This record gives sequence, structure tokens and C-alpha cells, in this order.
Amino acid sequence: MKPIHLHHVWQYTDVDRAFWKEHLEDWVPARVFDAHTHVNEPEHRVVEMTDQKRRQYWVNEVSEPIGAVAAEHCAKTVFPSREFSCLAFGHPSLDYDLEASNASLQSACEARGWYRLAVVRPDWSAQRVAAELDQPRVLGVKVYYALISDDPTTRDKHLEASIFEFLPRHQLDLLDERGAWVILHVPKADRLGHPDNLREIREIRDRWPNVVLVIAHLGRSYTLAHAEEALPALADDEGLYFDNSAVLNPEVHRLALEVLGPRRILYGTDNPIFFMRGRRQWHGRSYVNRTDYPFHFNQDREPPEVEAGYTLFMYEALLALRQACEATGQDRAAVEDLFGGNARRLIDGR
Repeated sequence: MKPIHLHHVWQYTDVDRAFWKEHLEDWVPARVFDAHTHVNEPEHRVVEMTDQKRRQYWVNEVSEPIGAVAAEHCAKTVFPSREFSCLAFGHPSLDYDLEASNASLQSACEARGWYRLAVVRPDWSAQRVAAELDQPRVLGVKVYYALISDDPTTRDKHLEASIFEFLPRHQLDLLDERGAWVILHVPKADRLGHPDNLREIREIRDRWPNVVLVIAHLGRSYTLAHAEEALPALADDEGLYFDNSAVLNPEVHRLALEVLGPRRILYGTDNPIFFMRGRRQWHGRSYVNRTDYPFHFNQDREPPEVEAGYTLFMYEALLALRQACEATGQDRAAVEDLFGGNARRLIDGR
């Protein structure tokens, strides 16, 4: 069959069809809810990515905005014969017109029955955030340290910030009152396990218990070492949730299932980034992405015959999750919870 264009430079090929059939067709539930996906109309990008920033970090090279029509096409392609819905939000970056991005995604979500998080800046008043939350199908907010202030040379100017610098207390008061969601990408080079992150997350849970706090990417635990440092420390808080977006390591998924249990984890893709073709390899606390496109970060290429077998990163992540579920003895009810049951319970409980 002919390849199907997905997004940016990626296509859906016979390799992907075969991978889906062999590894995923009999396992992925009939209903899929993606709790972490970025949808942003390209025309709302107001600052173009520079070559300098592309060379700094691999995500900058692949993070091209995807509009709602294209995102819907991709979801139907990569989840064949599945009923799909999602929690979508724009790129949390000052390179975008946040107001226009929020408004256009609002219309797209209402038209498709999707849910949305508003991307909000920390200097926005509670009243301004409330106006976003008042709209239909808006569950809460997406916050990010890069929204503190702009730096044209790097996205990580505020990497070592306190969580409260980009999720301020006056917004948390409102979010607690509304029982709203926060999907939190934790700061710090040391990721979730940094003592300040653990302390501040516990403070949020103590002072604002009605906030539906979802820690993105299992706390950026892309390696087992980071997961082991962080996840057990928060295991006792049954009201704290995590999404597993962008996690490719089956051992991280296994640990999360063992420590947190399947009812506190929400499936997410982090698309459109994870339409990238390739695989990830781990070395202690670091990882290397392998792909078949000549990005700046992809200089140490694998042989052509290996690259020819690459599938989508999101499919590799799904297989890793399946392997972890099977290794920990999860039943079908638990798998269905991961792929939407948990999210639906949280949504219905608002």
C-alpha cells in the first residue's frame, strides 16, 4: 500500500501497518483517549524556530505545529478501527499567539467532541484564567516554565524554576475552586526526583486538594534511573495522577504500574512529536533517539537495513506499555482504564 502522510516529514507505511497488526491490533482497546496531545494551528506561530535553537535540543527540530484537521487525520490513521478522543492543548511556548491558539482549538474541540486545556501564562489573573475555564469542554490548564518569559536563544532559561513561578498560587486558588485539571511538566535538570519538585508537588496536593494534578511524562522519567528516584516517593498519594506520554522505556512503564497502579496513569502520546520514526536507546540517566531523517541531533546513524525497520515512536511506546502490562499481570479492565477509563472517571467527577 502507498504511504500515508502523517505530519512534518513522517509517513505511515507498510512497516507501521505490519507492526500494528503484529503487536497492537489485538491489545489496544476499542476506545482510545489520548490525554496528552498538542494541537496548534500553524498560522498562530508568531516566532519561527531558529537553526540555533534546533541545534540545542532534539524536540525543537521535530516540534512543528499540527492543526486540528491534520491531527484528526493522523489519529484515524495510527489508531485504525478505534474510537478516538483526546485532551488537546496548544504548544506552551511564547513563540505562539496563545489567545488565538486557545480560541481556535476551542472551536475544534467543540466540533469533534474533544476536551481542551487552556495554555496560560503565569502572569494571567485569576479572572483571565476563569474566562478560559468557563468555556465548554475545557477541563483545566496547561502550564510550562518557558511561559515565564521569552528568551530567543533557548527554551530552558527557566528550567530550574520553582513550580510556583509558572503555576502561581493565585491561579491554584481558582483551579482548586473549580476542580480543574493541571497537566504539569516538571522543571529541573534532575526531573521529578529533585527535592524541590517533590516538596512543591506535596504542597499543591495539601493546599489545593481539589485540583486534578496530572504529572506529565511520568515526571519526565524517560530512564529507569529517573523513575526509581521519583515515582516511589509519590506512590502514597492516591489522588495524584500521571500521564505516560513520551515514555518509551518498558522498564519505566513496569515500575510505574507496580508503584502507582493502573488507575493513576493516563495514556498519552505527546503527538505530533511521536510520529517520528525510530527508536530510543538508554544509557544510565541519558538516552539517545535514533531516527531515519537527517536532523542535527541524528548524526550517529544506524545501518540502512536497521532504519528500514523503524516504526513510529508512538508505536514503540505502545509496545513498551504492552510489555509492561503483561510483565505486571494487568487484566483487560486495567488496560482499558489506562486507555481512557481513568480519564473518563476524572472528567465525570468534575
